[in-house]
Amino acid sequence: MLRTIRKPFGYEPIIQKKDLKGAGRKKKERANDWRSTLYRIWKLVDEQRGYLIAVLALVFVSSILALLGPILIGKIIDTHIIPMQVDGLGAKIGLLIAIYCGLSSAMYFQNYWMVGIAQQTVFRLRTGLFAHLQKLPVPFFDKRQHGELMSRLTNDIENVSQTLNSSFIQVFSSILTLTGTLAVMLYLSPLLTVLTMIIVPVMFTAMRWITRRTGLLFREQQRAVGELNGMIEETISGQRIVKAFSQEARVLEEFAQKSERLRRTGFWAQTYSGFIPKVMNMLNNASFAIVAGVGGLLALKGDGVVTVGTIVIFAEFARQFTRPLNDLANQFNTVLSAIAGAERVFKIMDEPEEKDEATGHQGVILQGDVEFRNVSFGYAVETDGYTVDDVSFHVKAGETAAFVGATGAGKTTVMQLLARFYEADKGTILIDGIPIGELPRQTLRSQIAFVLQDPFLFEATVRENIRYGKLDATDEEVVEAAKKANAHHFISRLENGYDTVLTADGGEISQGQKQLLSIARALVADPVLLLLDEATSSIDTVTELEIQEALDRLMEGRTSFVIAHRLNTVRKADQVYVMEQGKLIESGTQEELIKQQGVYYNMLKESKV
Repeated sequence: MLRTIRKPFGYEPIIQKKDLKGAGRKKKERANDWRSTLYRIWKLVDEQRGYLIAVLALVFVSSILALLGPILIGKIIDTHIIPMQVDGLGAKIGLLIAIYCGLSSAMYFQNYWMVGIAQQTVFRLRTGLFAHLQKLPVPFFDKRQHGELMSRLTNDIENVSQTLNSSFIQVFSSILTLTGTLAVMLYLSPLLTVLTMIIVPVMFTAMRWITRRTGLLFREQQRAVGELNGMIEETISGQRIVKAFSQEARVLEEFAQKSERLRRTGFWAQTYSGFIPKVMNMLNNASFAIVAGVGGLLALKGDGVVTVGTIVIFAEFARQFTRPLNDLANQFNTVLSAIAGAERVFKIMDEPEEKDEATGHQGVILQGDVEFRNVSFGYAVETDGYTVDDVSFHVKAGETAAFVGATGAGKTTVMQLLARFYEADKGTILIDGIPIGELPRQTLRSQIAFVLQDPFLFEATVRENIRYGKLDATDEEVVEAAKKANAHHFISRLENGYDTVLTADGGEISQGQKQLLSIARALVADPVLLLLDEATSSIDTVTELEIQEALDRLMEGRTSFVIAHRLNTVRKADQVYVMEQGKLIESGTQEELIKQQGVYYNMLKESKV
């Protein structure tokens, strides 16, 4: 641990010497990453080139005016105040007022336009990230917390926004002011300039010591924020499960741990970054004392090399010289935080999209004949083996195929492969004799509808939730789909009928009613292939009859794949496939499987006990 810090306010140091050594080894790599990140941000900003040029021009003007003000004050002191000369004083005071009014106006407009540039840039960044998320494959979302992804869309991009709003102008202005101030100081007195510059090596040494730590801490802080948001999102989404299993204490403990990590990283990040203004102010005061002391002695010699006015100008410029350095140091931490956030955003944007090279069957109308030939697939084959192992079957167009088996047998994975959420590791999947890899995903998925065990509803009206299956469906088509799904009667009883706004979790209606809306959504889509994943497993018996009746209408004339734990729901299936540990071990009609008195027969017998 760092020995210079000993648990202030109970916060143990979280940076160890090995972290700093590791950061040193990765410094070149990080520098390349930062340059790449800054370049990508700059490309987004540069799209507002006209306004950007105007802002930079105003920054240049304001920097010049900021230099002219102290020079004019020094001249007024030397030519009017000390010799008590009134003539021409009014004109110079008027000019001084004009300079500072111009400075204020330039700063106002540059900030006003920069805010617009920043918001437009962040809008494009946020829109680009969200659009890219829509193009990523399903496995990407399976491996990440949704709350952590939301943090990148909100917190990380907001850090970029704040930096563009303030730091961009500040950094450019500080560089111009620093350059101009140094040039004027050298012109007025090289000796006093050298004395002022004494503090620069001390300043850079202190900055290097601080920023080595803040860079690590800000990245860790961003990571901690993302993990905490992920945990919060999961907990709120699963609040019913938390309460059902009385896990409030465990959730609070996990939240406390993640919150404690964020508290510690935030404390040290802000503590180290807080050293910068203190160090800069101390060095600024030291520089001012040196200029005032040495300049005063030179002025007392009366040789005219240094006048009182020159000392006043120099004292102000000495502050102006350290002020931009101070501003740059302060903004450095803000920029570090923004870069850390931007890196996390660009990391997602660099994830490969779900590519679709199939173009030969664009827009083809499918009939629904599905065949699996020796298909194998595993989510992590090296460690867990195949989830679906050498599976073969053939479902003709319009038939209903039921898949049964224990949890983890591979039933849902078959459907995931059929929808091309995942690609098979071995074997071939054909639809209407066409290898599935040759069908564009859009063409395939536009003719598939899902009805899942836990239906998802959007925060929208009932009408919009049903219409999600077919966005151009008319109101009459929506109502007709609801009637076929046995949902019309309960929708009509809602306060605003089809215009009733549902929350994201559909808390205003029952689980069975949500499932009926999900079936109505599938009906309005009019799919060729229908995938039912335990659609009635969490429904009471009375509601199940309504849902089963709606499903019968939905499956009529369509190729349907049904996963069910309740074996009575598969009695009308043309073919029943029994899966065990990824393998297809039995197949046939329900009557044929009962006669075999094998695994399915035993499952059916146990379900009736």
